[in-house]
Amino acid sequence: MQLAKISAPDFDLARTLDSGQTFHWETHKAGYLGTIGALPVYVEQRGRQLLVTRGATAAVRRYFALDHPLSEICHSFPDDPAMGAARDYCRGLRIMRQPIWECLASFITSSMKQVAHIRQMSRALRERFGTSAVMDGTQVYAFPTAERLARCREAELQACALGYRAKNLLATAQIVASDEAPLERWRELPDDELRTQLCRLPGVGAKVANCVMLFAYERLRAFPIDVWIERVLRERYFPRARRLTAKRLRDFCDGYFGKNGGYAQQYLFHHARKTTPRGRKRLARERSLL
Repeated sequence: MQLAKISAPDFDLARTLDSGQTFHWETHKAGYLGTIGALPVYVEQRGRQLLVTRGATAAVRRYFALDHPLSEICHSFPDDPAMGAARDYCRGLRIMRQPIWECLASFITSSMKQVAHIRQMSRALRERFGTSAVMDGTQVYAFPTAERLARCREAELQACALGYRAKNLLATAQIVASDEAPLERWRELPDDELRTQLCRLPGVGAKVANCVMLFAYERLRAFPIDVWIERVLRERYFPRARRLTAKRLRDFCDGYFGKNGGYAQQYLFHHARKTTPRGRKRLARERSLL
């Protein structure tokens, strides 16, 4: 492979790819193989530099958000013990800019699933319905377009281990392919309207919508609340609360974590998933599935 160098200070490639934002990158030699849209890419970190497939430098810079002022973002976090521990543990983790359809479809399939299962579903969808290329002797598959999945039968998607998610993925693919949901044009919408439009799609609730807003639309205030984050919030921020409604949690997160709440959420999520006893047990189960 012919590789080009990219300056990447204040970035941790492995930590970013392992943080639950994306589900298809595979280790290869000293780095990772994957795709950015339909573009096959190899990326490897050496200190403060990345080695990437020649011709992919601009795509890699954008995808990994190397332009985000990470030090400034981290300094904007609230000054509390939970956030401080997460910030220190997650140094170099960046919120990625993913292709919208791929991100949306991936999180529709993520409902009630562990990361290892999501990776398996993503791999099956790519291998059966995505375009492929050979890089360094390895077959690399892009995520299938909405138009391609819209032509599938539900049974074909269920064969990728999607279960009940197949129906939602197929329905949303058909809506997107027909341009009833113009995902790219939605970039112009304000946050509340964007969230409302996303939540109208089959298989999309508040958590999935906020994930897509954060990881694809770069709405850095978006704060997805899943079981991990809800547990962190209850244990670290509301330890004495007997009744804690979803609205109270949402209002707290919007006000307390501020304009970079999405980064704060990802750091809290990754830290809890990697360091708590419950998180380590779950990771061990996920590794056994790979």
